[in-house]
Amino acid sequence: MQYSRNALIDHVRSQFRINWHGLHGTNHWARVLHHGRRIGLKRDADLLVVELFAFLHDSCRRDDGHDPLHGERGAEFAHGINGQFFHLNSQRLDNLCHAIRHHSSGDISTNPTIQTCWDADRLDLGRVGIFPSPEFISDVASEMIDYANELNRR
Repeated sequence: MQYSRNALIDHVRSQFRINWHGLHGTNHWARVLHHGRRIGLKRDADLLVVELFAFLHDSCRRDDGHDPLHGERGAEFAHGINGQFFHLNSQRLDNLCHAIRHHSSGDISTNPTIQTCWDADRLDLGRVGIFPSPEFISDVASEMIDYANELNRR
């Protein structure tokens, strides 16, 4: 199913409160998307949900530091714009919102799409000097840790 990627990004940018190129900005989203596609193909995840997660999971942060409610705000934002920039049925929207809501909580999931979202985000923690523990990422993501860390050094 197609969606309006450029319109979505423009909308996210119009309400984004922190540095567009900062720790939780577009460069981070691009790496999360890149990791998510690689993992998602191997795990048969819903790649549209993974892509939307990359663009939306940090879209409602109020700062680059401690912001424990940004996932909740991001999930509400995603739910509110479904039908406007993308069209997900209720199950796919539930997966997207769950992934966004809980991406910072250290959870793991048996749902391949949700875990792919979380793996993709966690593989980019090296940008802030944190390296994901294998107990919080899938085996597929564990195979990519060195690759992800190399991307963060560039």
